[in-house]
Amino acid sequence: MQFAFGTGTLFGTALVDAYGNAIANPSPVKFGELQDVQLDISRDIKPLYGQLMMPVAVGGGKMKFDWKCKFARLNGRIFNDLFFGQSLNSGTIQGVYNDTIGTAIPATPYTITPTVPGTGTWTRDLGVVDSNGVPLTRVASAPATGQYSLAAGVYTFAAADTGKVMFISYQYTATSTAAKQVVFTNQPMGFVPSFGIDLAISYNGKQANLRFNQNVSSKLTFDPKQDDFMVSDMDFTSFADAAGNIGYIALAE
Repeated sequence: MQFAFGTGTLFGTALVDAYGNAIANPSPVKFGELQDVQLDISRDIKPLYGQLMMPVAVGGGKMKFDWKCKFARLNGRIFNDLFFGQSLNSGTIQGVYNDTIGTAIPATPYTITPTVPGTGTWTRDLGVVDSNGVPLTRVASAPATGQYSLAAGVYTFAAADTGKVMFISYQYTATSTAAKQVVFTNQPMGFVPSFGIDLAISYNGKQANLRFNQNVSSKLTFDPKQDDFMVSDMDFTSFADAAGNIGYIALAE
């Protein structure tokens, strides 16, 4: 007697990228902290009726294998390899610093140079607000009260605002050997990344294995919450490979 308990373990293996190129060395990637996975198998039924109430024959029409999964671990390879299929860069973190401490504007030259985390590099301004939560207006130069100017990551304020606490938010880059950056551009319609899927569910010494050779994803969702972990959703559909095979479901019994 065989049962399945829990979500099991789900792996995706990229096979074709967004340009229609076959992946030379397919590398599987695990859906970390898998919360939920669902496979819906459906087919169209075509009944044939004569003069009586019940059909005299029933034929099968189109068939679909639709998947839904939820996973919590953020992994650049899942997003790029299985959905976007474009460029995945390594080595650079793209960070955002949201200032919640604030810094008082010093006397002449009335400038604040933010200390970027991880000895990174300031790249883009995301605004300044004062201690009352009022956003300042950015100007090209010579800021007046309630304004600031910016050059190479150095923020300059009005002399009249000396001593006021400002909260500066910005984007920065930093070096990290583990970092991944998914870069995607507008592509012609047609090609879509495809991948293989393996799902294994074990219980009481027995395992159920599902393997589907070719899949494409139709939906990727990011869902941050105020007081909970973000869980991503991905929907994908299975289809036949070049040999006409879909996959298999292997059970212990």
